[in-house]
Amino acid sequence: ENLKLVGQTYAGGRDRSRPGTMEPEAAAVPQTEQFKHPKTVVAHLLFRTLAVLSYLFSSIYTKSFIIVFITVITFLAFDFWTVKNVSGRLLVGLRWWNKVAEDGSTEWVFESKKGKAPHPLESRVFWWSLYLFPVFWTLLAILSLMKLHFGYLLLVLIAIAVNMSNIVGYWKCDTDAKKKLSQAAVRMAGEYGPSLFSSAASLIQKASAATAAAAPQASA
Repeated sequence: ENLKLVGQTYAGGRDRSRPGTMEPEAAAVPQTEQFKHPKTVVAHLLFRTLAVLSYLFSSIYTKSFIIVFITVITFLAFDFWTVKNVSGRLLVGLRWWNKVAEDGSTEWVFESKKGKAPHPLESRVFWWSLYLFPVFWTLLAILSLMKLHFGYLLLVLIAIAVNMSNIVGYWKCDTDAKKKLSQAAVRMAGEYGPSLFSSAASLIQKASAATAAAAPQASA
């Protein structure tokens, strides 16, 4: 499913599909901008935006801190799960998680999609929103501290921690993917480089021999 924004110019501003209308200009080319995963983009932005808005405008719908706390934490939980398991995999081809090993240590596991590069527009939306929202929460934390609202400060610190966990996970995952790509390039160069070099040297040698053989005939 694609979300397309199409612009097309017509000669008379009318549509040929109905009787009496004019032909569209032959040179008119549709200008298209699309998301490959529009629903995923919406879900990626939705829950984190609702978390911020429910915090900022909490005084409109309730006076209870408990209700505000539960509402914001719920949106943060939905956002964490969506970004970690859905939008990261579909928008940038990355996925991370950690597991506890038998010795009790924590082990990071990273996955990266091979093949086509991520859609550039979706990639920008993912990374910009991933880094931008913690900045909002940090500003709200400073504001809560200045007003000595320690309950709200605790809530904002939880929001920062939840957002930072995805930032750290995806930063590590992206670094790991780039490292694997670099290693693959070096490995391919080691495997195919010598054969390509020998082939090129052989072609140059044959070309030189052919030139040398043609020189006496030309002089004769």
